Amino acid sequence: MPDLTPSTPDATVYRTPEETAALVAEHALAFDDAPEAGAFLDRTAGARVVCLGEATHGTDEFYRIRAELTKALIVDGGVRIVAVEADWPDAERVDAYVRHREPGERAWEAFGRFPSWMWRNEVVRDFVEWLREWNADRPEADRAGFFGLDLYSLYTSMAEVLRYLDDRDPDLAADARLRYACLAPFEGEPADYGRALALRRYDDCRDDVTALLRDLLQKRIAQTATDHGREPDDFPYFDAVQNARVVRDAEAYYREMFLGGANTWNLRDTHMTATLQALLDHFGNESRAAVWAHNSHVGDAAATQMGQRGEVNVGHLCRRAFGDAAYLVGFGTHTGTVFAADDWGSPGRVKKVRPSHAESVERLGHASGVPRFTLPLRGAADDLRGALGHPRLERAIGVIYRPETELQSHYFAADLTGQFDEWIWVDETRALTPLGQGAAPELPHAHPFRLLGD
Repeated sequence: MPDLTPSTPDATVYRTPEETAALVAEHALAFDDAPEAGAFLDRTAGARVVCLGEATHGTDEFYRIRAELTKALIVDGGVRIVAVEADWPDAERVDAYVRHREPGERAWEAFGRFPSWMWRNEVVRDFVEWLREWNADRPEADRAGFFGLDLYSLYTSMAEVLRYLDDRDPDLAADARLRYACLAPFEGEPADYGRALALRRYDDCRDDVTALLRDLLQKRIAQTATDHGREPDDFPYFDAVQNARVVRDAEAYYREMFLGGANTWNLRDTHMTATLQALLDHFGNESRAAVWAHNSHVGDAAATQMGQRGEVNVGHLCRRAFGDAAYLVGFGTHTGTVFAADDWGSPGRVKKVRPSHAESVERLGHASGVPRFTLPLRGAADDLRGALGHPRLERAIGVIYRPETELQSHYFAADLTGQFDEWIWVDETRALTPLGQGAAPELPHAHPFRLLGD
């Protein structure tokens, strides 16, 4: 099991927090709006996957900086995959819009479920508009897309598989309806499926959902053989297979949630990493991706308290798969405001972020006296790595923020130098603005953020 023992050359040399903060200030690369794009592109030049984190799911600066760095990666770094911590079918709505593909009939609102503000916010909307405009005059094969990595869209993904098969393979569609009927009683609340299994009131559906995915893949194998080994360039098929994978992995996620078997965190992050790999495979050996997800997903879990619990994450799995071709970027803040909820499913609101804990890595960032900086950690000087290469508290705010129990609810131990290749710091941050709370332009009918009925 991984531990948090320091692995840096000067790890045995103790430095006071004041000395460490001074080293951070010495090596920090200060910026105003975002880190200098050219230097960032140089640092990430050998990376096939650039993971860009966030210390909260509701901070404006994190989203804006991430968007600006991603624009640079797209324009001058050849990135054509933006893969985000969101459900596959919701992101596919955005992808159709930005790559100028036919969007199809909308049966649901993209990112309409809690926590909608993660993606239905002004920063993401502006990035989506920029990406659509950037793609407009480019050949279809050279357009950059927007894709979801997550697995919570169980029933939406089922519907998308059936929609594809109804159009392409009515016989397999009929079989799919029979197989997916196993999950139909729990459409209102998929977690009830896990409860029913735990109470032995229902047989699990794993064989049915796995068989449907296998049938889809075998159809493609047969089609490829008919085409004399040439793989058809068929994104709708790829989309259907990814939705079928979501159904298979979501069934396992909700099943294990109550049966206490495999770690559901590991199931989720393994699915997200497999989806990322599938995207890279689909778009070819030269494809590059920018990943947007929380620090807890993109920082290497082996360097954190998560790893001690046997948990893996996207950053950990990417480092194992790609080595130095995975570049992991974390974010941090000292105080400000954040958009978050009190409890799961409750309304989000602007909340005050407490000043960082005195023994946290965030307090070192604050004590550096540099209000905004990026700190390259890969290949950094031994004195900096030695000073930072010790387990410290690190704050993680998701869609829920409970400042009254912040130490217990939002801090964990981590070695920053093992967790990230670069750390971006904004001392005082402000909350995201969800769509509908600010001045909003009128959206075209096919826009992925337009509400149904508008």
